[in-house]
Amino acid sequence: MKWIEPKKYLKKLELAEYPQPDLIRLKYPVLMCHGYGGFSMLISPSPLHNSCMRLRAYGIEAFAPNIVPYATIEIRAEQWAGVMKELQGKYGYDKMNVVAHSMGGLDMRYAISKLGIADSVASLTTIAAPHHGTSLAELVLTAPDTIKEKLAELVDWFGESIFPSQKSDAVAAVEQLTREYVNNEFNPNVPDVEGISYFSYSAAVGKGTEHPLNPIYRVQNQLIFQQEGINDSFVTVDSAKWGKHLKTLDISHLEQIEIQVNKERKPLVEMFWHDLVINLQVNGL
Repeated sequence: MKWIEPKKYLKKLELAEYPQPDLIRLKYPVLMCHGYGGFSMLISPSPLHNSCMRLRAYGIEAFAPNIVPYATIEIRAEQWAGVMKELQGKYGYDKMNVVAHSMGGLDMRYAISKLGIADSVASLTTIAAPHHGTSLAELVLTAPDTIKEKLAELVDWFGESIFPSQKSDAVAAVEQLTREYVNNEFNPNVPDVEGISYFSYSAAVGKGTEHPLNPIYRVQNQLIFQQEGINDSFVTVDSAKWGKHLKTLDISHLEQIEIQVNKERKPLVEMFWHDLVINLQVNGL
């Protein structure tokens, strides 16, 4: 039997003087906007709920509400704008920092540019948002019409079941995520607003990288790689860059919002969210 020195064993039990996370003071509260899809809501109150609670553990006033999971950018943007106004009215906020994942980044760019909320937004930080579209959307749209219609019916039924106050339109939303639409229609007509800080994170795992990927997403990761290059299984690094690009993460699209994260990769996710709010703090936001 191997002898373990008592002092060495007790060292592991030594209490940290301050075991809680350090407080992070931000000038403005944080509104967290989720992307396309609602299946994650089956395992979490909202897609960004876990990350929101992480920010609250830092002492940050953060909110991660739900809006319609399957709808066009215009409809989703109107709902985010309504959420922001509701939070401002309830808590008296002057401005908010917006953190938006995936399609949520396009929603909020539209809301800021077109829906009169620019004066209420201090910053927009996007995480793996398809600012230049994604070939994954194009692959989905190439499915045979019969299959596409049946899948659309199923997804719309699910979307309206979990968010009954708004009609879902899964296909119309996917059509707005193609490279042609985003680059030729959306971007030219949705300019950034002066005075707002725009930050972005990209991510890459799987094909073309040394970072692991859930096997469930291997095929789409490889297909996107063939069309566009390294990606997080949904959006490429190049597509995700907008405003001041802060970093390319080595965590997948769902890991970014703390879904399907194993024990070994959890520290990477924790570090990412910590870095994100520290960037806001450093920039006086």
